[in-house]
Amino acid sequence: MSYIIDKEELLPLLTTNDIRICDCRFRLGSPDAGQREFEEDHIPGAVYFDLEKDLSGQVQEHGGRHPLPDLTVFKGKLEANGITNDTVLVAYDGGEGSYASRFVWLLSYLGHRNVQVLDGGYAAWKNGGYPIDAALSYYPSTEYHMELNESVHASYQEVKQFTMRSADDIVLVDSREAKRYQGIEEPIDKKAGHIPGAVNKLWTKVLDNGHFKKEEALHSNFSDIGRDKEIIVYCGSGVTAAPNYVALKEAGYKHVKLYIGSFSDWISYDDNPIE
Repeated sequence: MSYIIDKEELLPLLTTNDIRICDCRFRLGSPDAGQREFEEDHIPGAVYFDLEKDLSGQVQEHGGRHPLPDLTVFKGKLEANGITNDTVLVAYDGGEGSYASRFVWLLSYLGHRNVQVLDGGYAAWKNGGYPIDAALSYYPSTEYHMELNESVHASYQEVKQFTMRSADDIVLVDSREAKRYQGIEEPIDKKAGHIPGAVNKLWTKVLDNGHFKKEEALHSNFSDIGRDKEIIVYCGSGVTAAPNYVALKEAGYKHVKLYIGSFSDWISYDDNPIE
């Protein structure tokens, strides 16, 4: 299954009963903007998932700036929107790719089998003249059964173990800008640098004007990483690493995990080393 769907493929699916479109638009620094934009217009039948209210939990001492949500609460959100384990899910954001990819990773962690990112996001959909709506949709509640897929989730302990031993079979990928990776600039977190041993693969390199690059270009982007390696991607808070997760899976890498707490969780432990 592809992790990416384009607008031409999505359009005829809007009339089917076994699909749910999930609007994940969000703006850092303006947390209510995504909800307002959704209420103004959206893909017909879509339901809204907020990065900080739905796709993340409450910030605590550890866990990073966008920690895992309370999965029981999140399960309730899925059920309230009529989503079952068999529902086809398509997530979109404004075209950034990161918020929708976060949704895709989270549902993959819950064990959902059919979840995709809308390529180009809402910008591509709306600019392409595809149907939009302002009506809010409501669905009969359902039951959702979580079957956590730990093969896509890297815990803090796993990352800690990676830094304490030589691990030729694991590649730790930092998805942030080079200046943040190198510790030259750090506009958000209280410490600068990267987790020891990580390589830098900027998340925007897998995108072209909001669209995921084709498989050949994705292969080229990750050509220095062996396809048999276990890969752990991270960023500042587990959001912009998600497009790298999707791109690696789309490129055929089998063993890809996301460290959800990412650098902001790593530096919450004072004794952790930083390069």
